[in-house]
Amino acid sequence: MEFFYFGYVRIRNMLVKIYPNNPQERTIRRAVEILKRDGVVAYPTDTYYGIGCDIMNKKAIEKIYWLKQRRKSKPFSFICSSLKNISLYAKVSNYAYKTMKRLLPGPYTFILEGSRLVPKIMLTKRKTAGIRVPANKICIALVQRLGNPIISTSASAPDGTIFDNPSLIHDYFKSRLDLVIDGGPVPGRPSSVISLINDIPEILRKGLGDVRIFE
Repeated sequence: MEFFYFGYVRIRNMLVKIYPNNPQERTIRRAVEILKRDGVVAYPTDTYYGIGCDIMNKKAIEKIYWLKQRRKSKPFSFICSSLKNISLYAKVSNYAYKTMKRLLPGPYTFILEGSRLVPKIMLTKRKTAGIRVPANKICIALVQRLGNPIISTSASAPDGTIFDNPSLIHDYFKSRLDLVIDGGPVPGRPSSVISLINDIPEILRKGLGDVRIFE
């Protein structure tokens, strides 16, 4: 088994603590090294713990489809580091920009038309994508250091069981994940999903986050 060093600790179980309010730069850097080597990691968000990889890494994406036993006709959402970053991966109208600026970072998934930078495997047949900017410093730091968005799908079993504790995630997935980041407790509720296609807001799922402005 290959070893990785996080701080001064050599770990085998690939379960590592990162401080949620002040993520250690060295540890984030090591996690990104794993992502760059086709790795799949579990990490905290402002909703659930997520499972993700570099959206530009087809091999890692295929692994997540296998882990989740999910049809490839259902693309995963992905996390961008900021509203400015979203504009690289989606077509953002003035209306969409102003709307997202009010709500991000936060527990929302916005459905937008993907740009040419987004791999086809990450787009629906309508060329749309679900995009998040969570209010969580750890996953934002991962995206910033990696330089690409990362997949955002809940850390759950194929039967729908969602694991909201990093130790449970580690115990369930074992070596099928390359790293589990313990970033402390998360809300354990889904994001609200809002479509902004054609500047016509549509609430696809009510979760965390106030959606009254769209009703």
